[in-house]
Amino acid sequence: MEPSFTSQVVAADFSFHRKPFEMTLPDGFDSYLMRLQTNGRCRAVIDGELVHIEPGDLLICHPGQPYELKIDDELNAHGELTIESGDYHIFIKGDWVDAWWNAVKRPAKIRMPLEERYLSHFRSLVLEQRRITNPYPQIADYTVRILCLEVDRLLSEQPSTTPKTYLAYRMKNYIEENASSMFKLEDVAGHVGISVSRAVHLFKEAFGTTIMQYTMEVRLNMAKERIVFSPLSLEDVAETSGFASYTYFHRVFRSRFGVSPKQYRMASRTPT
Repeated sequence: MEPSFTSQVVAADFSFHRKPFEMTLPDGFDSYLMRLQTNGRCRAVIDGELVHIEPGDLLICHPGQPYELKIDDELNAHGELTIESGDYHIFIKGDWVDAWWNAVKRPAKIRMPLEERYLSHFRSLVLEQRRITNPYPQIADYTVRILCLEVDRLLSEQPSTTPKTYLAYRMKNYIEENASSMFKLEDVAGHVGISVSRAVHLFKEAFGTTIMQYTMEVRLNMAKERIVFSPLSLEDVAETSGFASYTYFHRVFRSRFGVSPKQYRMASRTPT
């Protein structure tokens, strides 16, 4: 007798759109949907209103919930009209998922940092789903449970929304989305429509660090991942991670991690 599991992945994949796309399902899906926006923007109906979905927005839909998604022209950071939208989407069902969903009331849209600890769960589920044969369905079952519990932990850790924290988190999101390009404090403040001095104060109050310090951390972490996992030259890593020159990147990387970018790459690729 085959073992039965209380959570099951019905489908899992990653999509990237550069052409208009629209999906309208008045009766929704037969399973739960978790959809994480990773690139670009789209729009989806939430609580009866068509709203913008940004990178880091996680949509959670229960079975039978009406679903509407639109991908069309959007203004990018440079003020150009483009069509770009990337997302992970996981369809799940099972007794465990039902119990999880019914335990507490959750919003239909949740902010999820685009960090490896979260992305790895989606990536793992996609890879498990693509296997032709899979004698270990427990892996997907447990990964689904971890992902669901990570969502609950995110909700428990997020502070109550106030006008101040809302603006601070919008600035934080702007930094994370645009860290690979060059921007100024004026750009961050202008994104939320406030003065530079107010932006600096709100960000420091909310996160205990400055806008530029946080930007540097995001860029360094981005560079670290590219040094290890990409075939890019170190000069290209610096450029695509938002650093004006390789000399400057080399100096701040060594100061932060105690080794040069080259030494870090060699150490990460040396078999242990």
